[in-house]
Amino acid sequence: MYHRPLNEANGTMTFDHASLRARAHRIDARGADGLGLRVHRALSWLAAAERSEDDDDSRFIFLWISLNAAYADEIQREAAPEQTILNRFLERLVDLDADSLLYDLVWSKFTGPFRVLLDNQFVFQPFWDHQNGKIDEDHWRRSFESAKTAARRALGDRRQTATVLAIVLSRLYTLRNQLMHGGATWRSSVNRDQIRDGTAILVDLVPRVIHLLISNPHEDWGEPCYPVVRDDD
Repeated sequence: MYHRPLNEANGTMTFDHASLRARAHRIDARGADGLGLRVHRALSWLAAAERSEDDDDSRFIFLWISLNAAYADEIQREAAPEQTILNRFLERLVDLDADSLLYDLVWSKFTGPFRVLLDNQFVFQPFWDHQNGKIDEDHWRRSFESAKTAARRALGDRRQTATVLAIVLSRLYTLRNQLMHGGATWRSSVNRDQIRDGTAILVDLVPRVIHLLISNPHEDWGEPCYPVVRDDD
């Protein structure tokens, strides 16, 4: 039986890099599924995010890479789009979440921030498709209203934790693309709201994702992308 890790000072669960790294000793980095390597990589980027506390752009990027290190695997990458892989990963985590960490995050802490993010057109890809001339204004606006209706429906049903997380991360994926593909200026004033809100969500979500990997070492998480290859020459 897995016992919930507690902070000795106040009896609450902790999710900072140091606490997660201490828990990760249970994982054999040489295990058949490469879980140790997956967690090691995710924790390294989480540590980088913690060191970038005064820079939300960097924190967002580091946290997304940490999330990517946690869920990506080479076999599934060949078979399905990245967002489909992420959605399946979220469903597995919710099923394995014996302590309801993701449930509590969605329904207690972040219901308000989620709603604000979902009403933000700047993290909705069809809005940018319209700006780039791919679709007309009516198309993106109808898509936006339909997406908001579906999101509100999911937020009205507490059985839909994985669905809500998938919807939110699909919006943050648009923001991720904007940053990673050079579509934004570092510390730009025009995207502060979505960067701030997105970072705040990932700061709490990503460490819990890593914790759930550590807590379920006997699950088959697949092989990490880009295995370590030593240059012996």
